Amino acid sequence: MKKDIEYKKSARLLNPGSGFLQGYSHTLNPYGGCTFACTYCYVRRMPVGLFRGKEWGNWVDVKTGAREQLLKELRSARRKGPVTIFMSSSTDPYQPVEYKEQVTRSLLEAMIEEPPDFLFVQTRSPLVTRDKDLFLLLQDRIRVSVTVETDLEEVRKAFAPYAPPIPARLKALQELTEAGIPTQAAVAPVLPSGDDFAARLSRVTNRVCVDDYFMGDGSGGKRTEQLGMRSLYKRLGLEEWYRPDAYQRVIEGMSREFPPDRLLISREGFSP
Repeated sequence: MKKDIEYKKSARLLNPGSGFLQGYSHTLNPYGGCTFACTYCYVRRMPVGLFRGKEWGNWVDVKTGAREQLLKELRSARRKGPVTIFMSSSTDPYQPVEYKEQVTRSLLEAMIEEPPDFLFVQTRSPLVTRDKDLFLLLQDRIRVSVTVETDLEEVRKAFAPYAPPIPARLKALQELTEAGIPTQAAVAPVLPSGDDFAARLSRVTNRVCVDDYFMGDGSGGKRTEQLGMRSLYKRLGLEEWYRPDAYQRVIEGMSREFPPDRLLISREGFSP
């Protein structure tokens, strides 16, 4: 299906960090909407997803003039105190439209010119490796977090059929880590996984964060419940994974591969 792409000038790029991301001074979203359209995405239940009038995943807004605008906002923000940025909170900065539009890359270029105190990049796309050169220039003030919710492709296809394959994400993580860029795997949300999951992650990164619907959707799991996720788990015969304590079985496996200071849970793994 062809995606509805619109070009818009954003009134503001840097927004105050709040709620789950209150540890950040700002959040930054290069795009509006996300064509990865993961079934469990909590943004579907937020105003940007609810009131657009179009199905989530079928539209994306490209923010025009973003580089110049961010430079101005960064200079203003830095006069007020430390600037810590989470990119991105309601979209994937490396979704397919980025191949052509390169808004995310232009924002990184602005941050090379006017560096924030810390930048956290959150994505599930292997396209992130394209910007290794810029990440290396921000090396002491950046972390790149790649979502790897499961190591099972059949599970990924059931929950996020339009998202990049797991092997490609693992390869991207390994490439970034070997380049000397601080990375982490974000098992967020926890999805059903195999016995070798932790070992596979330990081969491509030295840090992991585990989160689930109940800790990480910003509403204690209520937004996720409204998306009908419980019925999807039931239909797939995976009900035992849709529990507030299900993440513990993943933590148990990860603890055998990662030291305590490299195994983080929910918000602490995404904090600056």
